Amino acid sequence: MMKRFPSFSLSSYGTGWSASSNRRIATLTVAIAALLALAATVAFFTGRGKDGHHSESGPPSTAGSAAPSEAAPKPGGKEAGSVPRPPQIADPVAYAKAAARMLWSYDTRDTGRHQQLAGMSAWMSKETKYADWNSVAAQVPDPTLWSRMADNDQHATATVTEGHFPSAFKTALAEDPSAITKAYIYVVTVNGKQTLAWKKDGGGAEERAVTLAVQCRPSHDCALSAIAPTVTQ
Repeated sequence: MMKRFPSFSLSSYGTGWSASSNRRIATLTVAIAALLALAATVAFFTGRGKDGHHSESGPPSTAGSAAPSEAAPKPGGKEAGSVPRPPQIADPVAYAKAAARMLWSYDTRDTGRHQQLAGMSAWMSKETKYADWNSVAAQVPDPTLWSRMADNDQHATATVTEGHFPSAFKTALAEDPSAITKAYIYVVTVNGKQTLAWKKDGGGAEERAVTLAVQCRPSHDCALSAIAPTVTQ
């Protein structure tokens, strides 16, 4: 039987964005708010939103340990460690499911923090005004906590059960189909399960849910724009 003790869950680490606004976040806010038409969207993209579900067994205190404006490292090759490369697909739901699986999985035994960030950055949209790297990087703990996780050989795998367009997004898109043609950003909610393990047969599993903003321009592969508001209906 796997032993449980308070552990760190990578996917629940960053639950909000920095309150400071910049042009990139403002542009992304307008693009998605126009589609969702929800007050929660505006609140989230100005730094007041919260990301989905959290671990039932809380991690060590991480207050103030995030680097809210950490620059994205150069993606690619061996620098990504165990982080999978993004799939070359044009289906926003399929891409969001793959991205969620990536966000919920990590392996501190063979992947350093910089490698984790480099691997994650490869999934991001190259259109910088529609990509909020900080919302994704906030999912990764600071170097000290990552080191503590590595000392315990902590790692996690994930399975995805389903992905869908939230009803609010579908309704807004039906009311104004042309709204999406500026940025081609789709909002997708993904549900799944994360399984964690660490030294001495420690481990556990928990349900996960995340809502992602995915950019899928016609005739182009999809890319991740941001971790978006949690809209699960």
